[in-house]
Amino acid sequence: MSTTTSTATSPRQIAASLTEFWSPRVIAEVDDNYVKVAKVHGSLAWHAHDHEDELFLILKGRLRIELEDGAVDLNEGDVYVVPKGVRHNPVAEEECLLMLIEKKSTLHTGDVVTDKTRSLDEQLRPVDTHN
Repeated sequence: MSTTTSTATSPRQIAASLTEFWSPRVIAEVDDNYVKVAKVHGSLAWHAHDHEDELFLILKGRLRIELEDGAVDLNEGDVYVVPKGVRHNPVAEEECLLMLIEKKSTLHTGDVVTDKTRSLDEQLRPVDTHN
């Protein structure tokens, strides 16, 4: 993906243009990390990333990250890092746009596979922002 561009990117606009829920798309890379955006609604799946932290930034809406010992409620503009090895389940009662920063080795749903799991190839597909 390593392309140099002289144009700015709007993560919120790109996330808003997505047509699938829970299907993150890579919009940039920083060293060994991907910057991803997603449009989410409903519940993803209980999972963990054994070797990677996962940063969530809420671009629009609200997200609750359920944890085994409680939950974290995030509003627009909030950031939360799920530490490596912590089981979690993201839940959006209404449509929510978010940005994720994860190591390139991070699997979408970590240690579980569901019908919502997306491969890295799927996450690297170009985003059509000219709807």
